[in-house]
Amino acid sequence: MLNSLTDLCFSPIQVTGTKSLPKSMNETNHSRVTEFVLLGLSSSRELQPFLFLIFSLLYLAILLGNFLIILTVTSDSRLHTPMYFLLANLSFIDVCVASFATPKMIADFLVERKTISFDACLAQIFFVHLFTGSEMVLLVSMAYDRYVAICRPLHYMTIMSRRVCVVLVLISWFVGFIHTTSQLAFTVNLPFCGPNKVDSFFCDLPLVTKLACIDTYVVSLLIVADSGFLSLSSFLLLVVSYTVILVTVRTRSSASMAKARSTLTAHITVVTLFFGPCIFIYVWPFSSYSVDKVLAVFYTIFTPILNPVIYTLRNKEVKAAMSKLKSRYMKPGQVSVVIRNVLFLETK
Repeated sequence: MLNSLTDLCFSPIQVTGTKSLPKSMNETNHSRVTEFVLLGLSSSRELQPFLFLIFSLLYLAILLGNFLIILTVTSDSRLHTPMYFLLANLSFIDVCVASFATPKMIADFLVERKTISFDACLAQIFFVHLFTGSEMVLLVSMAYDRYVAICRPLHYMTIMSRRVCVVLVLISWFVGFIHTTSQLAFTVNLPFCGPNKVDSFFCDLPLVTKLACIDTYVVSLLIVADSGFLSLSSFLLLVVSYTVILVTVRTRSSASMAKARSTLTAHITVVTLFFGPCIFIYVWPFSSYSVDKVLAVFYTIFTPILNPVIYTLRNKEVKAAMSKLKSRYMKPGQVSVVIRNVLFLETK
């Protein structure tokens, strides 16, 4: 009888203990996520072929437009100036920004289940912050170049020497590397043992962090503080630089200042298109997943394709160099000769 009373009194405590501890331990230690599921831009299967075609054409345009700028700047000696050197580096970074996730997104349009391995997900997080962080600092360098050219024109070539330009580009990549390393440090040790669906077309850091099995409130604040500091500080430096430049340009009315206004307008347009979505995603606290997804498409695809258009349509020197490049490599009859040679090799 005593044994039965003992069993009756202590059995609930024993049952409760065995239900709580082993379950949590099993979830934490034995259910590690090895891949994530990307929900993509749309769940509609009817839209997938259409989106595949559209984004394939956009990505091809990004590659052709930006590589054309790089080829034009490197091949024309008249464009071997600090401004165009920085512009060519901006085009290279734009290709990188568009390439870290866009090819996978295009390929995912053709499959039903869009998965990405854990390591590949971390790689996407690493590269998106490396490239975007580098582009932010490079845009600041381009603003500094315009400040020196307009506000201190007599000392321009002395201040913006080739060595200074190379150092500015290296600094942009260094800052981007430090930024992405600090961001990745917040994520690499997080435990992922449950949900693995990312509501985007690539592994965006805020979305991946929310899938961790622990409370990530502090980590999310650190991520926002890190990205917000880089975005806002770069943006404020740009605002100050362009404000000083605009005040200087306004007091002058020569033909050179008209050219400066045209170049300045292109720079400000690029800065607005790039920083707007980045600041909204990482700083604005009331954005929704659908809005973030559209903005992510904007700064990873549309901004890299708009930059060549903005700089070429408003820049007579670049357009003249491209016309010279076209006349050199695309002479009348040369295209037909190339096509004829290709057909001859195929039939041989």
